[in-house]
Amino acid sequence: MPSFDEVLKEAGEFGRFQKRVFFLLSQTGITFSSLFASVVFLGRAPDSFWCRIPGAAGLSERCGWTLEEERNFTVLPLQLGNESVSGECERLDVTWDPSVSCSSPLARYGNGSAGTLPLAPCHGNWVYEQPHSSIVSQYDLVCGNAWMLDLSQAILNLGFLAGAFILGYAADRYGRILIYLLSCLGVGICGIIVAFSPNFTVFLIFRFLQGIFGKGTWMTCYVIVTEIVGSDQRIVGIVIQIFFTLGIIILPGIAYLIPTWQGIQLAISLPNFLFLLYYWVVPESPRWLLTRKKGEKALKIMHNIAKHNGKFLSPHYSEITISNEEVSNPSFLHLVRTPQMRRNTLILMYAWFTSALIYQGLVMRLGIVGGNLYLDFFISGVVELPAALLIIVTIDRVGRRLPFAMSNIVASIACLITAFLPEDIPWLKTTVAMLGRLSITIAFEVVYLVNSELYPTTLRNFGVSLCSSLCDLGGIIAPFLLFRLAAIWLELPLIIFSILAAVCGLLVLLLPETKGISLPETVEDVEQLPSHFGKCGKRRKHRDTNSYI
Repeated sequence: MPSFDEVLKEAGEFGRFQKRVFFLLSQTGITFSSLFASVVFLGRAPDSFWCRIPGAAGLSERCGWTLEEERNFTVLPLQLGNESVSGECERLDVTWDPSVSCSSPLARYGNGSAGTLPLAPCHGNWVYEQPHSSIVSQYDLVCGNAWMLDLSQAILNLGFLAGAFILGYAADRYGRILIYLLSCLGVGICGIIVAFSPNFTVFLIFRFLQGIFGKGTWMTCYVIVTEIVGSDQRIVGIVIQIFFTLGIIILPGIAYLIPTWQGIQLAISLPNFLFLLYYWVVPESPRWLLTRKKGEKALKIMHNIAKHNGKFLSPHYSEITISNEEVSNPSFLHLVRTPQMRRNTLILMYAWFTSALIYQGLVMRLGIVGGNLYLDFFISGVVELPAALLIIVTIDRVGRRLPFAMSNIVASIACLITAFLPEDIPWLKTTVAMLGRLSITIAFEVVYLVNSELYPTTLRNFGVSLCSSLCDLGGIIAPFLLFRLAAIWLELPLIIFSILAAVCGLLVLLLPETKGISLPETVEDVEQLPSHFGKCGKRRKHRDTNSYI
């Protein structure tokens, strides 16, 4: 009986069929990255707002004031009395009733008395020039409520975290394509509800759910792509990251053309419904079917792949070798039960956490302060494009482990140098910091590929989901770590980033090299992977089959 890899080689390891599936599933990267970064535009700070004095709305209607006139009567007297008060979070502690004069509403308090009037904090009486431009103005996430905007992004990351566990397990139990399609449906429905949320609580609940389903679409499509190609073609796991970057580049254009946050939310959510059409063109992963003892279905899919690739399978292929190992209820214990699996899991968890923490930390630190938000965000996305190209050029020549380690080491050195460069040469400081951003992006993209190659088919989706969940934890911690340490010393976060990246660079050298090695089917296969430099890339025969692994 032939092994799966032998049948795949005869059917075509990356033919027309795989290229079509790859292109279709890669579009998920665009929608997922748009969801991931959407808070930048959904939560734009309003250009102008102020606190309305009680009774001002009725008086404004009676007097026929424009918003500008109402603001002049409300804010200017406040600022004349105290130049440090903006009128956004505080107001004069007065009430305007119908007896107030339209021409001089503060006349009753005497000339020049505005500066001596007591102030009161604003509670829900804000006026915005563009009331529906962002969730900030929609749900009054300003002044004392500003922390709720950070909460909205934390909730999304918590959704990603929950999705990694829940849907990662489900994809290994019930199938890749089923969970992918259900996740796409969930992202679309939750996205619509988010756009029309009547209050902030509903917004948070369905943003959390959208995070769960969003993680399901991204992780599952990634696993499907890597499981239907040959070992020499798994570079597609890196190429698919380019579509994630394309989403980052496209997002500011969408936000520029659509003036309201509801429109932006719908624009990044509705395309997920189109992915439901993949039911008719994207098959279940044949590798997964084999682990579920569904060899006939897997063989039928392989015949279909061969047909689309212009090839024919041998008529003697009536059955494909299936794994003798089946994990019906994968858990964390399955990932740490054996020495090699345990080492891989712990190192990959740390690598995910570190990559996400440093990546988001550097983005926020270099971030975009002032200037043109749309243009600056676009440029920040373009910076990531060379990362995938550099990986594509090097990873099949020198392997996975060395670029993985070197990208972390370079990021560490760049962060350290940036921390001690003087402020009077900003161009050099920015350039070195950008090198750190590029390097950690490379590390971030390599970990996706390496993670999927170091787990057996029975645990692959669960292993990738579990390890990548540390990415979401890093994303939650990053802003708190950055801003709290920066309050002590502005460059202190860079020192911490440097240490974390250096440790990661050394640890990943302990991982097996997977260049040119077929995806492991069982835990035993993982335990047999070469872990020393002298054995990198060596192929060994499986004792139960004649396939090379």
